Amino acid sequence: MRILIVEDEVSLADAITAILKKEQYFVDAVYDGRDGLDYALSGIYDLILLDIMLPKMNGIDVLREIRKNNISTPVMLLTAKSDVRDKITGLDCGADDYLTKPFNKGELLARIRALTRRKGEIPSNELVFGDLKLNQSTYNLSCGSLDMKLGAKEFGIMQMLMYVPGNIVSKDEFIEKIWGYESDAEYNSIEVYISFLRKKLSAIKSTVQIKASRGVGYYIEETKP
Repeated sequence: MRILIVEDEVSLADAITAILKKEQYFVDAVYDGRDGLDYALSGIYDLILLDIMLPKMNGIDVLREIRKNNISTPVMLLTAKSDVRDKITGLDCGADDYLTKPFNKGELLARIRALTRRKGEIPSNELVFGDLKLNQSTYNLSCGSLDMKLGAKEFGIMQMLMYVPGNIVSKDEFIEKIWGYESDAEYNSIEVYISFLRKKLSAIKSTVQIKASRGVGYYIEETKP
């Protein structure tokens, strides 16, 4: 399960990230409302932890835009103790739950589990598209009885593509989410890993191919044998 954290207190965001990764969740963290909205609109997340008081765009406005764009991802608001009106407004705008800061690690994890159950989903370690399966625990990419182990960056790229099959993932998104904001990685780094992945898809005889949208990014497509 993939979780997005939108929290401008970097130390708190990092602490939550560490807790969730230890529980085997996949986590992205951003530190202002505009970035939070951009990430949320990708539709790849199973849960969003959203602070209300954010720079550039406050959490309530982010939530409104998420729901306006028909993104149904569960949203848990992170609120200060005195923000009763914000809690009410947030719930009225489509939030699924809220958690008052400071909070206990156990309560955070319990509420995440509760939201998952409420949505009626069972977290899966496997992504599937066409004849292709990606195990998110072992990093194994398989087709039928054939499988290949992916490296960390190969896995990150394939995971992003399989979360939104058929949709283009931009090169900038790959760099931000896999290499990191402050990375000096260039677009040709992505091209190298895409080449590796294409060879592995060929080796396991998958009908799924990685296609390029010139100058924009990449997407996956199932081709008929």
